[in-house]
Amino acid sequence: MKILLTGATGYIGKRLLPVLLEQGHEVVCCVRDRNRFPSEGIYLNPQISLLEVDFLKEPPSPEAIKDIDAAYYLIHSMSAGTGDFAEMEAASAHNFLKLVEQTSVKQIIYLTGITNEKELSKHLSSRKNVEEILRRSNIPLTALKAGIIVGSGSASFEIMRDLVEKLPVMITPKWVTTKSQPVAIRNVLEYLSGVLLRNETFNRSFDIGGPDVLTYKEMMLQFAEVRGFKRRIITVPVMTPRLSSYWLYFVTSTSYKLAVNLVDSMKIEVIARDNKLEKKLGIRPIPYKEAVQLAFQKIEQNSVISSWKDSLASSYADNSLLEHINVPTDGCFKDHREKKITGNPNSVLDNIWAIGGVRGWYYGNWLWKIRGFMDKMVGGVGLRRGRTHPHHINTGDTLDFWRVLAADKKNRRLLLYAEMKLPGEAWLEFKITERNGEHFLQQTATFRPNGLAGRLYWYTVLPFHFFVFEGMAGNLLNSV
Repeated sequence: MKILLTGATGYIGKRLLPVLLEQGHEVVCCVRDRNRFPSEGIYLNPQISLLEVDFLKEPPSPEAIKDIDAAYYLIHSMSAGTGDFAEMEAASAHNFLKLVEQTSVKQIIYLTGITNEKELSKHLSSRKNVEEILRRSNIPLTALKAGIIVGSGSASFEIMRDLVEKLPVMITPKWVTTKSQPVAIRNVLEYLSGVLLRNETFNRSFDIGGPDVLTYKEMMLQFAEVRGFKRRIITVPVMTPRLSSYWLYFVTSTSYKLAVNLVDSMKIEVIARDNKLEKKLGIRPIPYKEAVQLAFQKIEQNSVISSWKDSLASSYADNSLLEHINVPTDGCFKDHREKKITGNPNSVLDNIWAIGGVRGWYYGNWLWKIRGFMDKMVGGVGLRRGRTHPHHINTGDTLDFWRVLAADKKNRRLLLYAEMKLPGEAWLEFKITERNGEHFLQQTATFRPNGLAGRLYWYTVLPFHFFVFEGMAGNLLNSV
């Protein structure tokens, strides 16, 4: 079968793609920016083709996908903002239908959230509205409704991990007593692939969940048990939603916008209604603690396929990868370092590709941590996002408070764009060049100031740049 996969570079899409390929399907991957699509390993499979689409705009001609059999709609995000994301998600759904209604598609499969309560959060209300939009089409819709998804790299899993691993004692808001029905990512993929072109699932909605109904407090305590930690959780009634959002923001790697939407959703019970779908598809629901154990097996094997932190929301208006890929030259301050490589240039390239996260920034890591803390204090992302894989980098990935704009290992170039709070814009570029048979490391930091504040900022940090950037360039040559 020929399958259209939207959200192909997102958390779920990256994991569903190899499942569909293993089942022998031809997959057309919808991407907002083809530069973000990985260019190695499984992604070189001849059964994969790309279709560049921004669903916030009018869709392109459907000629390349006229003959698709089914389409997965995996476009949604809570991190795009706290206000207008619902309107953007609705617009994306309408434009998606404009595209697929001109094809031979026989089924739309939509992964959404459980919406059984009368009062819903803004996020869940938006999910429900998108479902209603998709259902108005004459194409049969299969909606799979999940609660918390437990898997390495998922937003809920990583936030839970941050809380449990960092805080021996937690003073928590009352929403930790809200009940939820977590589901393992492996089960989610089984459901998504299992309902494909099954007529009995057409024009129906199915709640999907694991076998355990737990409060958030119980989930954190069981998470700690799997990790071998003893944790104490004290619930207090005085933490307002705003304070709860700040608490999540400062303790975990989440952004403030996502924290607000999470807290808003965590007040709503998400418990699946039994529909026997797992029996129809022959799926064994994985218990919560087992799902956590499976996630850590992936982490320990360095085989995490995708992370929520790397996803750029399709409902997000700013597309920094497209706007900032060309580093400006006019009106900019630059710190350029060139070092002759006396050893193996591939070893230096490997050092560049290992930068950030646990490995750090090769010089003055304590200064980078201070900068990350300062960024967090003013509402930035800080350093806690880390990186998804210790050695592999793809365009679009996060590296602490940087976003990868270009990761071209073949041409020995890595370009990063700063997502920290700055009075201007910043780029950090690494290249290995060759002249007269000799190799050189080119390291360039570029800052485009925004007014007087930006210029004052550059001259204030200039003394630190001398030590940090010089030390970083030197250690990239020598580190093992």
